[in-house]
Amino acid sequence: MDLLGNLWIGLETALTPYNLLYCLVGVFFGTAVGVLPGLGPVATIAMLLPITFGLPPESALIMLAGIYYGAQYGGSTTAILVNLPGESSSVVTALDGYQMARQGNAGRALATAAIGSFIAGTLATIVIIFFAPPLASIALKFGPAEYFSLMVLGLIGSIVLARGSLLHALAMILLGLFLGLVGTDITSGSERYTFDLPKLADGIDFVIVAMGIFGVGEIIANLENESKRELITKRVTGLMPTREDWRRIRWPILRGTLLGSILGILPGGGAMLASFGAYSLEKKVSPNSAEFGKGAIEGVAAPEAANNAGAQTSFIPMLTLGIPSNPVMALMIGAMIIQGIQPGPSVMTDQPSLFWGLIVSMWVGNLMLLALNLPLIGLWVRMISIPYHFLFPMIVAFCSIGVFSLSNSTFDVYLMAIFGLLGYVFRKIDAEPAPLLLAFVLGPMMEEFLRRTLLLSRGDTTVFFTRPISAIMLGVAVILLIIVLLPSIRKKREEAFEEEAG
Repeated sequence: MDLLGNLWIGLETALTPYNLLYCLVGVFFGTAVGVLPGLGPVATIAMLLPITFGLPPESALIMLAGIYYGAQYGGSTTAILVNLPGESSSVVTALDGYQMARQGNAGRALATAAIGSFIAGTLATIVIIFFAPPLASIALKFGPAEYFSLMVLGLIGSIVLARGSLLHALAMILLGLFLGLVGTDITSGSERYTFDLPKLADGIDFVIVAMGIFGVGEIIANLENESKRELITKRVTGLMPTREDWRRIRWPILRGTLLGSILGILPGGGAMLASFGAYSLEKKVSPNSAEFGKGAIEGVAAPEAANNAGAQTSFIPMLTLGIPSNPVMALMIGAMIIQGIQPGPSVMTDQPSLFWGLIVSMWVGNLMLLALNLPLIGLWVRMISIPYHFLFPMIVAFCSIGVFSLSNSTFDVYLMAIFGLLGYVFRKIDAEPAPLLLAFVLGPMMEEFLRRTLLLSRGDTTVFFTRPISAIMLGVAVILLIIVLLPSIRKKREEAFEEEAG
């Protein structure tokens, strides 16, 4: 009965005209940024964070969530038509989707991607409904020691699942933790790492770091590597899978949904890890595995279902524990803090309309995406042909205005530019910046929980190992770190990254 009552609260919130409008805006913009290579949900949400200041919390989070899972839909369009993934999670979709387009089956590939994403999104929302409340109930029993250990596990998980060099991932974590320490120490009131700059006394704003590294940094990198986009077809027809297509895609969609739902919850996981995992699994179990890479429809259905399911279940640790599982969830936590909401298990009890309204809006948003994507294929095709050098001045201007509006300070704009250059450097040295953003968000919270624990235990550090839940999480973190340090594992992950980059 409680579940039905909570869903009714969610429906009342999500179906208000105001929230329906922002859900539509979110999924439309999400699809658009997914379609345009070089823009992604992280950069877009970072750019839109200042706009959310004046919105009700429910509307702000519904719109930002729509951008995230909408981008998973849009990324498949360029992957299939141009062989240029608009979103990182659509890289594997391009392998078979582009081959289908070359064979004249672009319509069937696009329809498969849209339908698979819709089914996965719907089922993943059901997973959130049933798993989020029990997890939040358990989290309410956590003390400071458990929360500190959970955040340590989250950061270690992001290192394990980050792409490329392990050393780079560890460096990103340490840099993120350091940036989170800049400002005034709440306990002592003394400034630290401000370099005698009064503007840094309140710390570095989350929006500045996100916009700089993921917005401006992405722009510079894309200008350097602007690709020629050659459309296979400017007119897409046959937007309906055949009966044989339905027979071949139903199980890949369900397997991709299941795998994506599980991997989306992991720290550092989300849509990208889910899509790669689903493609690898399908290639092993499919009776048509010989066709993979040559235009197998299963190679489109499985990763598209997985990336949408992974995108949505990544909300579970964010909503219930206040722990971001990927950079987008770190931005969502930033949006909640901007709205004066403390992320964590108390959100479900203190803000039920926000919690359940956001979950129900995912159903509504997935339905909107299905209705939008197929009829608007012509619009997305025309958007793909826009040269990136026409887009970037508008993006830079939007970022600058957004950052300036935070405190009406040009210092913030200069700081964003510095982080933009840092973001570009990170990409040049193949250092994935996602762990930095997670550490920047978690760092201050980790410090707070560490101090609380030591105060309560009167300085006894063994409390982290004598409390069972805390000890288990730290133990898992150590095991993960040992595994990823094994030479064979390190070599495989670096080879996988080089193959993906190539």
